[in-house]
Amino acid sequence: MIATIIPIRTNTTIAICIQIQVGDISLEAYFATGRPPPRATASRDYRGGMERLHASTAAAAAALACALLWLAVVGPARAASSAHRTGAPPLGGINIGGLESSSSPAEADRSIARAKQLHARIVRVAFPWSVLEPASQAFDPHALDFTDRLVSDAAAAHLRVSVTVGSTPCWASSAPAALLGKCRPGQNSKASAWPPRNAGDYGAVVGALAQRYGSRLAALEVWNEPDQANEAYFAGPNKPAAYATVLRAAYPAVKQADPSLPVLGGSLVGSNGRFLRALYKAGVRGFYDGLSVHFYNLTLASLRAIHEVQLANGDATPLWLDEFGWTSCWPHLRSEQEQSCVTPQAQAENLRNTFRALSRSSYVDAAVVYKLQDSPREDFGVLSSAGARKRSFAALAGVLAAPFGSAGSVSLSLRRQGAGVLASGSAPVGDYMQLEAFHGATLRYRALFTLDRFNRFSIKLPAVLGTKGLRVKVFQYWAGSARGAQKSI
Repeated sequence: MIATIIPIRTNTTIAICIQIQVGDISLEAYFATGRPPPRATASRDYRGGMERLHASTAAAAAALACALLWLAVVGPARAASSAHRTGAPPLGGINIGGLESSSSPAEADRSIARAKQLHARIVRVAFPWSVLEPASQAFDPHALDFTDRLVSDAAAAHLRVSVTVGSTPCWASSAPAALLGKCRPGQNSKASAWPPRNAGDYGAVVGALAQRYGSRLAALEVWNEPDQANEAYFAGPNKPAAYATVLRAAYPAVKQADPSLPVLGGSLVGSNGRFLRALYKAGVRGFYDGLSVHFYNLTLASLRAIHEVQLANGDATPLWLDEFGWTSCWPHLRSEQEQSCVTPQAQAENLRNTFRALSRSSYVDAAVVYKLQDSPREDFGVLSSAGARKRSFAALAGVLAAPFGSAGSVSLSLRRQGAGVLASGSAPVGDYMQLEAFHGATLRYRALFTLDRFNRFSIKLPAVLGTKGLRVKVFQYWAGSARGAQKSI
């Protein structure tokens, strides 16, 4: 067996594993053409950059990396496909504008009205602790005017509200003195990202919200993205232990106020499972009813990967995908918040196809798009910043009203190019793709790859395979090989 690097041209942006067999010769080659997939993780502020594997990487290291990737992808894919079942689809909804110091009840009215037009069943909204309780044991009346109105509007529209509570007020923050000195009551600051000195204070505020709103809430999410590398939401040392302390304080406080209200833990952006495994070691099991995840890159693959980590640790709680989406900033930008820009049409298609793919998932309880309306430096909305409907608004409204159905199909074309064959086409967004090339019934070549930002691929097959008598098949792991495409040349 020979391990080497093969410079196959492709417009994918992630590592590819290939296996070639010709006659009695077996050649396994592993190479990378850009950013690899170990951390298919991101959310609004994605500062956790992915390492880059270069073609000059030693063959042994590359072989090991791709072997691990193959195990991580192929194993979960089989589990995921067998887990799909007929039943109620995940709760579909949208992230809407949250509580700020300047929020008005009229803004709540508009957000809920637009969510209803989208046929959403759930809205996710942030109620920052720093705005709710700027002084100890004193809820701000203007903040409560907004939260009361939003929850009331949602109930009247037959929508449920998932509330995420983070952002420590100045009086409760464990931030260093230098940051606390710049902290202003009622405003978000760097000190707000630090967890509270006393987790019981956080428990008191989420318990009060559970008591106030009870069954009108779909869930209460404990904090936001504690594993985010930029520390914009959860700062300080020993993050798994610190977050576990907050979660263990929040859960009983919520349950004492309303035992039926689900508590969401995690709020993870990382799909490699490292932070989640650290949370398990810190004793979080039993202190949440579901795990919240925010996956933007390879959404379906990330869900599958984190679910495998759950199962390996005896955790069968459902996942709430309560942040995901695409930014329609192409062509005026190439990336935004470390996410690849796509066209408005691609944004619409991606949302539709992802909801279709998730419609029969047995372990995803909610799928909540980020977000309702564009804002400065963020084009993730289904409405423009001026309130105009984008193509994605109609696509999302349609799939939320009728979530069951097939995602887009895989397309494939083959053409001779020099001494080899070029395989190109397109596929639905969200997961790894596999290409297989056969001579007769014998598999000669296999490649694992990802799509470009426009959900297209182009792979030059090795010249050793020849240009005649080839049968090529391409499929997405989540959908399975039966929904792939096949061509011969």
